[in-house]
Amino acid sequence: MSTDKQVAVAAGILIDGDSRFLLGSRPAGKVYAGYWEFPGGKLEAGETPHDALCRELMEEMGIVTTAATPWIVQTFTYPHATVRLHFFRVTGWQGEPKPHEGQQFAWQQAGALNVSPILPANGPILRGLMLPDDMALSNAAGLGTAAWLDKLDQRLAAGLRWLILREPALDAAQYRALAETVIARCRSACCRVLLHGDIALARELGADGVQLPARIAAGLDRRPTGIDWLGVSAHSGTELAQAERIDADFALLGHVQATASHPGATPLGWDGFATLVGQGWPFPVYALGGMKDNDVATARQHGGHGIARLSGAWA
Repeated sequence: MSTDKQVAVAAGILIDGDSRFLLGSRPAGKVYAGYWEFPGGKLEAGETPHDALCRELMEEMGIVTTAATPWIVQTFTYPHATVRLHFFRVTGWQGEPKPHEGQQFAWQQAGALNVSPILPANGPILRGLMLPDDMALSNAAGLGTAAWLDKLDQRLAAGLRWLILREPALDAAQYRALAETVIARCRSACCRVLLHGDIALARELGADGVQLPARIAAGLDRRPTGIDWLGVSAHSGTELAQAERIDADFALLGHVQATASHPGATPLGWDGFATLVGQGWPFPVYALGGMKDNDVATARQHGGHGIARLSGAWA
């Protein structure tokens, strides 16, 4: 039986230049000894999560953290306690990680782990690490279907691995036909395709998931069955809370900057984006609206996972 005790923890996802991340084994004598986890530890009195992260990484592996951005806040209940984990993406450090507490370290690739067992709380985190930094939304409406499909082929050849097929101007029959074409092309290139708003069609065509507009997500009381990846569009804390309620894998939050698709609407701005993301969500959040190539780093500095783009993805 779980207790009401809640422990605040800071955890670091060290990411190297090859996009690998570091896992460490829990040493003998600790609860879940031998399980693999992200390095970190409990917050001490008066510490911020970032302060605790820097201290723990020095104590556990002897490195000085130089670049760390907040990412996900995950609450998980174990038999002995409930932990609230503040995860950071750590992309800069001084020194070579060395085990100081009898643990082992192993560099891993997202979706291709070669160590086990994994500490239960880290399952959703490993899933989030599979997501791209720059999420592409289709733009057949803006470019014309034939021209956009040519652009898609170019992007697939260049390594595109995630796509949200969002074409609200198409009727149901047109969207189905386009979805069938796109899924076939993307499947041969190992690119995941998420359909926009149509859960039943995603199941029928074998799409990799769905991206739900806030109005559709608001009508659900649980995660749709038969859907692998679930994204939700959001514009407020209330809509992000609904995304959490239905166990979304990620959210697109916007619009952050002024964009032609929302003329006259007041953008969130980066401060507004940071305020909403900073409430602490258990899934990655993308900045959407007016994003440019160099905005990935800006989004991360404000607590986001990365950016999502429509027209900019095909420029």
